[in-house]
Amino acid sequence: MFDAAPIPEYNVGIADIPQVAARTGLEQMQAILSGDFPAPSMAQTMTQWIERVAEGEAEFRGEPSAAVLNPMGIVHGGWAMTLLDSALGCAVHTTMAKGEMYVSLDTSVRFIRAITAETGQVRCIGRVQSRGRRIATAEAVIEDQKGRILASGTSSCFIQPMSPDAGS
Repeated sequence: MFDAAPIPEYNVGIADIPQVAARTGLEQMQAILSGDFPAPSMAQTMTQWIERVAEGEAEFRGEPSAAVLNPMGIVHGGWAMTLLDSALGCAVHTTMAKGEMYVSLDTSVRFIRAITAETGQVRCIGRVQSRGRRIATAEAVIEDQKGRILASGTSSCFIQPMSPDAGS
């Protein structure tokens, strides 16, 4: 169970790649939280944001609304999948050393309960399960304010050095 948090004001954009490469993944996530680095623009589009990070863990929040409904009147699965993907990836991101990056290899999602525009704010907590030299795995759950699990997911990520021309 959790209390709803205010939707933060978004500073969106693309961070300067040399500044990103000079920080660990955890430092990068903390810089987004503090506003030193911009948040990805899709966070604003999807009304999803980073609430908290720690080594191997990322908590996201989301505000489902009528703007993201599917033809059946429930929140589109892509909205929930995006929230899971963000928490899963950012949990892995917090384990990156300076100059490392990752790409997702796969993501698996299970929908457990319908999310509607009336569900209210949800949270998604992603946690790293294993972190090797080249592969990391993570799991995450989306829950409502009553603590009910709405969806869950897992992901595998490939870790590699950041290329010198990243972002160009």
